[in-house]
Amino acid sequence: MGLGTTGKSECWVITHAEPGARIAAGFREKISAEHMQAAALDGSIIDLLDWHEVYPGDAFYIPGGTVHAIGGGVSLIEVQQNNDITFRLFDYGRPRELHLDRGVEIADTAPYPSSLRSRIDGDAGQLVDGPHFDLFYWRCSSAASFPELADYPALFIPFSGTVGIGDKDLAVGECAVVHGPRSDMLHGDALLLIAQPRR
Repeated sequence: MGLGTTGKSECWVITHAEPGARIAAGFREKISAEHMQAAALDGSIIDLLDWHEVYPGDAFYIPGGTVHAIGGGVSLIEVQQNNDITFRLFDYGRPRELHLDRGVEIADTAPYPSSLRSRIDGDAGQLVDGPHFDLFYWRCSSAASFPELADYPALFIPFSGTVGIGDKDLAVGECAVVHGPRSDMLHGDALLLIAQPRR
């Protein structure tokens, strides 16, 4: 996968990680835009990034402008702001188009704040409380309180198990837009990610 930055905010929730698997988010130390552009051209940008070892259940909120990449041996669920803007800075020698000028212009060249990293811990909680979307997790077979959601559509994504929504089953690898989401419409034994845009 290429290394890039985006004009959108997103969250990566790790579903599988081989031993030692890592993702990159932000730089190890603050660098100049000129240094970043030169490093993207010669490939040394990979060594300037902050590579984080990951485990299933880890979550990384990636604000727009954060330089990021997914290393080998990682599977994840990506929830993002509704926006298709991505600027590729480096692509490991593949012949895809790069977007250096625009990418460098919007990139945050500072280290990744540890406060943006969280993890699934228990039966319910919130992974993202952001300006563009909220991301919760909730185990539908538990007694944990269902997240307080607004009365408009949310995205339901099984992290593990299968959840029934009415007469439809939703399994890992699938997602559904649910209108007026409530706990009484769900059944089964699943750990569910629930994403809802801010309005």
